[in-house]
Amino acid sequence: MVKNKEILISPSILSADFTRLGEEVRAVEAAGADWLHIDVMDGHFVPNITIGPMVVAAVKKITRIPLDVHLMISNADQFLEDFREAGADILTVHPEATNHLHRTLSRIRELGMKAGAALNPSTGLEAVRYVLEELDVIMLMTVNPGFPGQSFINSVLPKVRALRDLIDEVGYEILIEVDGGVNPNTAPELADRGADVFVAGSAVFGHPPYDRIIRTLRVPRSST
Repeated sequence: MVKNKEILISPSILSADFTRLGEEVRAVEAAGADWLHIDVMDGHFVPNITIGPMVVAAVKKITRIPLDVHLMISNADQFLEDFREAGADILTVHPEATNHLHRTLSRIRELGMKAGAALNPSTGLEAVRYVLEELDVIMLMTVNPGFPGQSFINSVLPKVRALRDLIDEVGYEILIEVDGGVNPNTAPELADRGADVFVAGSAVFGHPPYDRIIRTLRVPRSST
């Protein structure tokens, strides 16, 4: 594990003002965001319905930072090429919604994107243990996926540490991303347990100026 490395911040546009989405995207980029998080929901794997490749493509035209696209959908394999063409840089799928995870991750990489796997709060690390060599990012959900603004599930904290230990043990360069309830109160605990990337929705878009809140969330990880 790299000690005292700054956390990367990936603001989630799900919490942005969609009536002025272009302004919001430019604002968080100017404020120092590292990635831009885009949640894709199908109303089947999760209860909500959000955006698709057309919005990803529109966002790609107005920002230079990597698009961190999180597919909370069933049958993700059918849409990998669509999201690559739209401009996704990082594409994350759920083992819970994917029949052949190794094949899906391999295909994401073949298409030139970084491959990620997202684990719901109740899904154990065994779901990704045997595909680690195909992963660039593992996202731990610290809320149940589907809606923004939920409260942080504290029982996931030991899972962050366990994943950090697993990645350090195997020696792969895999980033740990955390999504859900990330704010100035939960960020230090997550950083201390080895998280690398924070997805922050309402914590960023609900609290301008964005540069100040991004600096607050970008805490150094503990040296212990």
